[in-house]
Amino acid sequence: MSQNLKILFGLTLVHFIGDFYGSFVSPLFPVFVDKLGLSLTQIGVIAGVMRLLAFIVQPTVGYFADRYPTRRFIFTGLSLVVICIPLCGVAQNFWMLLACVAMGSIGSSMFHPSVTGMVPVYAGSRAGFAMSVFNTGGTLAFGLGPLFITWYVATFGLERMPATMLVGLLGLGYLARIIPRPESEGLQRFGFLGALKESLGDVWKTVALIWLVMFLRALVGQAFLTFMPVHYVQQGFTVVEAGVIYSLFVVAGTASGLLAGHMSDRIGFKPVFLFCYLGMAPTLWLLLQTGGNWAYPAAFLAGAFVLAPLPLGVSMAQKLAPKGRSMVASLMMGFAYGLGGIVSPVVGHFADIYGIPRVLGVLIFIPLLTLPVIALFPRVGQRTGR
Repeated sequence: MSQNLKILFGLTLVHFIGDFYGSFVSPLFPVFVDKLGLSLTQIGVIAGVMRLLAFIVQPTVGYFADRYPTRRFIFTGLSLVVICIPLCGVAQNFWMLLACVAMGSIGSSMFHPSVTGMVPVYAGSRAGFAMSVFNTGGTLAFGLGPLFITWYVATFGLERMPATMLVGLLGLGYLARIIPRPESEGLQRFGFLGALKESLGDVWKTVALIWLVMFLRALVGQAFLTFMPVHYVQQGFTVVEAGVIYSLFVVAGTASGLLAGHMSDRIGFKPVFLFCYLGMAPTLWLLLQTGGNWAYPAAFLAGAFVLAPLPLGVSMAQKLAPKGRSMVASLMMGFAYGLGGIVSPVVGHFADIYGIPRVLGVLIFIPLLTLPVIALFPRVGQRTGR
């Protein structure tokens, strides 16, 4: 394995381990509801805090990661996720659960900007595909994590969750040997706003449009990921079965994300964006209409469309603004994703009043509103030579 491939593998493994543990919380919401007597509004608060601290603060972390290029951001962050999220299993009340989730989410915000910014450095000429592979590490983790943790909790009990941190700690030891020190992108002499301006330059309007599209996708996707497990348990599925549906939704994004990254290198980003966002509304509608065994393939199909564009926004923005790879990645993957999820308390409040299916049924039309915005995107990708 060449040195570059070894480093890319290590970066992807960081992404996988961090998101694997980060994925434990949402599929266990039905268990926390049963154990701690939580309302859907409280579930929304936990989900919102999780997205706020894991994603929205990423641009600030990205700025400091560039100002002080050190591996501490990566390994301190990954340690917090691996240790704090499993401690959720022994939380005795809403506030203890919220504290464990908050600390793990802060850890997630620490490692994401650095490792995402490092991918283009070692990717060569296939930045789109490399970012898709890196994103697959996170997507696959979010797919396998719920399967593992719902099985584990059903088998051993919620209070045994802390034992799961052992594997992550072993992975940390291996990664410490192969992950190099991040390279600075030369923005140390600027303040935060100056670094943001220098990173985006003349393309800030286009990057803002990409961000808007990514934010609206995240709003819909995070609402489904937060309330799907609770919805299906309310419909009579077991926690494990709901975890399988959740995992199928996410794992589908692994394959579709790789395909989207490959196609963006061949035909450019814009056509792939249009295809994905056109398909979101009908597949999410189909997911809400199906029950029984049909819920499984419907979840896979919907997840494929919802999650495919995730690496595209990062790669396209990094091509347009190569001076600030970590900053741009944190805006697309962190700030957009997190802000889309922070509305979960609002979604949970309306779900308490009107029911989960009705609220999600309204949200499925949001991707259609992005189509005129995507039409304004420039043609960026392999075809244009950019």
